[in-house]
Amino acid sequence: MTDGTALYVYALVPHREGAADGVTGLDGRPLRLLHAPGTEIAALVHEASPVPFEGGDEQVRRWVGEQSEAVTTVWERTGSLLPLTFNVLVADEPPSDDPAGDFSGAPPADTSGGRTAEQRLTHWITQRAPEITTRLEALDGRGELRVEIAVDRSAVMAREPRAPAEERMAEGRSAGMRRLLAKQREQQAKNVTGQLADALHAQVRHSLLSVAEDFRDRGHARTGPDETGVLSAALLVRTEDIDTVGGLLSDLQNREPAVRIRFLGPWPPYSFTDDSLSAYEDREVTS
Repeated sequence: MTDGTALYVYALVPHREGAADGVTGLDGRPLRLLHAPGTEIAALVHEASPVPFEGGDEQVRRWVGEQSEAVTTVWERTGSLLPLTFNVLVADEPPSDDPAGDFSGAPPADTSGGRTAEQRLTHWITQRAPEITTRLEALDGRGELRVEIAVDRSAVMAREPRAPAEERMAEGRSAGMRRLLAKQREQQAKNVTGQLADALHAQVRHSLLSVAEDFRDRGHARTGPDETGVLSAALLVRTEDIDTVGGLLSDLQNREPAVRIRFLGPWPPYSFTDDSLSAYEDREVTS
């Protein structure tokens, strides 16, 4: 891929001199801050060709990891950041008679055409500066945590008073009867654990919301083959409250040993970027 005629955009950040110094992105490309004149906003970018980065699964995972590492480094230096998704490119403006030349979220093309990628991007930022500034200020000093909670069915059933008696019932039975009893016990385990998971979900959600400033449900928790999901969420939390969240989860683990907790972060607030900015994340660019 030959660099030039486009900018690869990683994030929007408060303009801080030196915040990108020494930071590299995809394939080791050096990053820089592109300041939008008249604002306190900059874009984290590097030069690129106006075509998406494409490759095999392993290579794409490596690129995504490199992007994440770069964004996290600059976020730690600036204290606030609006991350964009993988493969956000802004190309130089093509001739105005090319209807495919614009990109989603950009200002309308000048009739004469010919704006550079830098001009297009800084103009777009300037046009939306109040909105972007508001979001950056709201996210200042805050990070994203991921919490996934599940319940181990075996641990729950091991403390059921009927468990030893039911195991003795299976002794000496035919293979078919043992399979039937095993299925019945499996269903019982799912029912008992499901009831516990439902009760825990309400309790945990309430506890986390007492600390988090925002909460996004991420659907079903990742679970092992013998686990029942309780909760999977992204939390927007002030930096000084991260340890409080960890303490709440430790208390939960102590109260309920059958609980399995995955606690990740802090990260840049990927789940809390304003939806109104998503139009900028159009991956299609033109040469």
